[in-house]
Amino acid sequence: MNEQLVNGPVSRETLQKLRIYCDLIRRWNPRINLVAASTIDDLWSRHIEDSMQIVGLAPSTPAHWVDLGSGGGLPGVVCAIMLQELAPSCHFTLVESDKRKAAFLATCKHELALNMTVKSERAERLEPQRADVVTARALAPLPALLPLVARHMADDAVALLPKGKNHAAELEAARAEWQFTLASHVSQTDNLARILALRDIKRV
Repeated sequence: MNEQLVNGPVSRETLQKLRIYCDLIRRWNPRINLVAASTIDDLWSRHIEDSMQIVGLAPSTPAHWVDLGSGGGLPGVVCAIMLQELAPSCHFTLVESDKRKAAFLATCKHELALNMTVKSERAERLEPQRADVVTARALAPLPALLPLVARHMADDAVALLPKGKNHAAELEAARAEWQFTLASHVSQTDNLARILALRDIKRV
């Protein structure tokens, strides 16, 4: 596993927890398919680093961070590990309707002592969370994702949404029904991908 870090150095404790998390994914993945089997050998670069870079785009001291459709905890668990030292009071809520994946996330919370709640519910049915950071990775195209994201954002919140090479088309489609303030950041792990930072999301 190549543990080069796109965000610069992290503490020994944080790195150790990220390694433990990788081991948990490898142990559970054959049973519940947390990540594509074709990417398991590149787990660090394809998934861990890709999630770590989101922390650098978030407010420095968030209070409540919600990750929608968390799946195997990408980026939610990775960000929670990173913020244990950077913003220890930040509480994470990971939303995952698949009961088996939610059980995996609960194991991560216990094994890694994370400041985190796991909600095994659908994002559209969960009571509004009023979070100041909302993330979602590989959950849905932007037009379908924005209603879920906007539901759980506080008034001054930011949504940090990793998107692949089709990000421009997704943005164009979303603007037919939504208005928002956008900052688009080139991914540090894929120069065709972007992390979209959206604020003030409102239906047109």
